[in-house]
Amino acid sequence: MEDLIKEIKPKSPKVKFFQKYILNKYFVTIVLFLGWMVFFDSTSFLVINELNGEVNKYEDQLAYYKSEYEKNAEFYKKLMNNKAEKEKYARENYFMKKPNEEIFILVVDSTKAVNK
Repeated sequence: MEDLIKEIKPKSPKVKFFQKYILNKYFVTIVLFLGWMVFFDSTSFLVINELNGEVNKYEDQLAYYKSEYEKNAEFYKKLMNNKAEKEKYARENYFMKKPNEEIFILVVDSTKAVNK
């Protein structure tokens, strides 16, 4: 009988920890709940993170378009208040000309530029 008692070893600390905490029904329930909320729920952490990324992207676009709008509004005011600016813009962008004036448009041949 003494041999049997000697052969029974006390449980290791790892086994005690596993039995006490990991197999606890409350711990298992909390872990399952958190797993569900992080990965499977419609308002999961992953979905919210993705939506926050989209919001940040759209906020960046909004800031860009606001800055472009301010630049264009300033240019429009300058263009509408100055006749010389208006004429310069029309000549450069729309190739408008005065009567008795000739305009020469120089086009660079891109195939020759690449071959050099």
